[in-house]
This record gives sequence, structure tokens and C-alpha cells, in this order.
Amino acid sequence: MASSADNSLTEQTTPDLRHEVRKPKKKKVLLMGKSGSGKSSMRSIIFSNYIARDTRRLGATIDIDLSHVKFLGNLTLNLWDCGGQEAFMENYLSQQRVHVFSNVGVLIYVFDVESRDVERDLATYVAILSALLQFSPQARIYILIHKMDLVVPSSREAVYNDRVNAVRSKTMEYAAHAMGGPAAEALDLIPFATSIWDQSLYKAWASIIHDLVPNLSIIERNLANLGLAIEAEELLLFERTSFLAVSSWTSPEGQRNPTEDRLERMSNIMKHFKQSISRFTGTPRNAEQFIRMEHKAGMRFSLFILKFTTNTYLMVVLPPGEARFNAAMLNCQIAIQHFRFLDGPVAQPPAVSAAA
Repeated sequence: MASSADNSLTEQTTPDLRHEVRKPKKKKVLLMGKSGSGKSSMRSIIFSNYIARDTRRLGATIDIDLSHVKFLGNLTLNLWDCGGQEAFMENYLSQQRVHVFSNVGVLIYVFDVESRDVERDLATYVAILSALLQFSPQARIYILIHKMDLVVPSSREAVYNDRVNAVRSKTMEYAAHAMGGPAAEALDLIPFATSIWDQSLYKAWASIIHDLVPNLSIIERNLANLGLAIEAEELLLFERTSFLAVSSWTSPEGQRNPTEDRLERMSNIMKHFKQSISRFTGTPRNAEQFIRMEHKAGMRFSLFILKFTTNTYLMVVLPPGEARFNAAMLNCQIAIQHFRFLDGPVAQPPAVSAAA
């Protein structure tokens, strides 16, 4: 028996998918910063399923470590992890300037918060910024103030703000000189405080990926329609391998949740869960580790996470109640066919009906 809510879901999303789903895209992402700032460690945690303590075995990146990371079915990140030794930096800025800085979609520049030569770090950053604006003026720029776990908790906010303000000041100073007033004002930096030892790393990288995902507006509309149809409090769509949050939807009731960083906390928790399964089963870290998990917290809430499409998992948070839980589970399984566009372009999605 089909519900009226799901009929509405089908009517609203079918035309969107038929006309708006785009072809696969490739995005060039530069990961830069001085040697030892933690670039390769964060990349290995996010995309290769390392745990933080295992990154100690990683050596320094030599020149450029290029990897093609498939994210969902329709986005490939051409991730350039650039060695930060001075000789390499000079080479990027001179001999490889056009090669490195052309066609860049995103620059992620990592600053080591414990660096003792901040002025030199900023000068190198400005040189990189100059090359980026010359060959990829439309690139988005993310600034990660990294290794924040090494700062005394009571001082973290002040230290982070001071470092971000210094980076912004240097950026605007250069841009005003090189680009002129109006162009400089349009230049935007997106800063994050990060550490490989907590969920802050997932918050930063989820934001970066979120801005790159094709068809994001379609995903958001479909999630909202599904959430309303099953009367959920919150939905969270994860990418399968990295467990980064692709998109989310929250009901008015769910918005009352006081834990503001719950999405990245869930990414961190689920990543560690997958790693634990990998260790105990002997399966590869990037393999599919589970199909479904459930958690029922008495009269507080119910939660399940299920394998959704080939490249995603879906987390559903619901009010308590066995009948509601079972109906939501069934409706999400039915909706899987409707979300196949997440695995790549489709001509037209199948019609979907939900169980009453």
C-alpha cells in the first residue's frame, strides 16, 4: 500500500532526476603546506581508513603524491598531496607552476599550529596563493589550522583566531595589491581548526566534499522528502568508504538536539566501528564491512544505519516506537531504488511507493 507522503516524494523528485542529473565530474584538489604539517596523515585517515596512531609510520611526501579518489559514483577527486619541503615548494612555483596550479577546483592549505616560524609559513602561503590566482582564480581556498590537540584547551580558541586573522590579513594584503579592491573583497577563505585525534578533521573534510558533490540540491531535496515521509528526526547520508557526511536533513524536533557537532562525531564513530570490524574479520579496510546496524535507546530515540546505494550509507534517527521503526526501515529500503542516481547518471528513476 503506498502512502500519500511517498507519492509526493515520487512526484517531486522524478522530474528533477530526469532533467538535472549531470555527468561524472573530476575535481583537482591541491593539498599543500610545509613539510610535517600533517597533510598526508589526514589524507590517509580520511581516504585510506588509517587510524590516527598508524599515521606515525608514514614518511615525508616526496614531490607530489597523486591519487584519484572516487567519491559517490559521479565525482572523482584528483587529489595532489604536495610535499612541503622548501626545494619542492620552489619547484612548484617555478618549473611546475603551470602544471601544478592550472585547473584547480580547491586548494587546502595546512598550517601547523606549533610552527615556530609563522612569518615564513605565511610568506610561502602567499607565494602559493599568487600562483593559484594566476592559473585558477575561481578555486575555493580552505585553510586548516592543524594539530590543535597540541594546544592547551583553554587557549585553543584564542590561538586559532589569531592564526586565522594572520592568514586573512596576509591574503587581503596580497590580493589588494595584485588584484585591486573589488576583486580582493570577493576572495574568500574558509578556515577550520583540525586534529587527527578527534572529529574536527571530519568536519573540515565533509565541508570541502560537500561543496564539490554534483547534484547536491537534488540530494538535499530527496532527503527532505524522505525524512518527511517516514517522520524521521534526522537523516544523514554517508559516503561508503570515507564515512564523510555527504548531506543531511533535520526536522524541527531534531534541531533541538544540543550536540552541534553530532554529524562529524558520527563520522568518527562509524569510521572506528568499520576499522574494528576490519581488524576482527581480516577484511580490507576499504571493503564493505556491514549492511545494517540498529540502536534503540529506550524511550529516547531509535536509530539505524543501512547500506543505501552502492556508494552510500544512510543513518535514520527516529522517535521511539517499534512500529514506526519497522515502517521507516521498510520505506528506506524501498527508497533505495529511487536514489540510484547517487551511483552515477541515470536516464529516469523507477517509481517508488512506500509501505503504509
